[in-house]
Amino acid sequence: MSDSIQTKRRRTDPQTVLCDMCAEDRKPAKKTCMKCEISMCVQHLQAHLTTPVLLQTHPLTEPMALCGNTKCSQHGKLLEYYCLDDMTCVCVSCAIEDQHRLHNMKTFSTAHKELLEKLKAEQLILQEKTDDENVSLEKWEKSERGKLGRCSVRLIEAVTKLRDISLTSVQSSVSARMVSLKTSKSSLEAAQKEKDTFRFLQMYSQVHQDVEEAKAEDLSKGLEPGSHRDKLVEEMRQNGEKMVKQASHFWGSLLILVDPEHHQELVPTGSDLIFEPQSLGPGMSLPKTTGRFSTVSG
Repeated sequence: MSDSIQTKRRRTDPQTVLCDMCAEDRKPAKKTCMKCEISMCVQHLQAHLTTPVLLQTHPLTEPMALCGNTKCSQHGKLLEYYCLDDMTCVCVSCAIEDQHRLHNMKTFSTAHKELLEKLKAEQLILQEKTDDENVSLEKWEKSERGKLGRCSVRLIEAVTKLRDISLTSVQSSVSARMVSLKTSKSSLEAAQKEKDTFRFLQMYSQVHQDVEEAKAEDLSKGLEPGSHRDKLVEEMRQNGEKMVKQASHFWGSLLILVDPEHHQELVPTGSDLIFEPQSLGPGMSLPKTTGRFSTVSG
């Protein structure tokens, strides 16, 4: 692409600052004089660069569109210095007389150079922080999803085990009661088919007894009292307590993940729940063993 075409495009670019001293065919500005409040191309800039007085007293900046903000609103003087303490541009009166007189002052060019170096250093710090595997959002999400997933699996396993124990323990008892119902049904059918009056009357007493026993059966009453039932109840209670603990871990882990500031009291005593505040979010390791949560009230 030729220089003339590049120059033409720069002139038509609305963001390009043009020389204020060009009478016709205005060229792109090379520098802006803060004191003169004008922008100058390479040709018209020469006077500022070769005249000692202008070079010393007229601060030059990169081309910028001036909007009447180059003067101090308090003193009406040219803004020539930058206050590092208050991070603002000030005039000479602000720098030596008013509230900024004891502050760290720099010329625009020096402040620009120092602050640019500071930003570069901070950029490196942020880049290192981003690149660190402990703060990788993808790795963090995968790690936390895995930890919570393992906790939820243990909870589901505990619930499933408790369910199976309950169903299996009652199954044999229900089966025995179903036999009583089937027996009464068979007795009823046999009596209804008997045509001989004498034999029917002899059968009736047993049929009546079978029916009454069947009517008295309650399929929902659980196991019959005894040592077997007591043993099963104790086993179910133990498994139920484990299930509650695992549910508490899972519930507490979710609350801590979402709002660690107000739910630190849910950290389980003696567990390996670990927080990593240097990560992008509240990292943590779910406990491998169950344990009760401390209940410190806020």
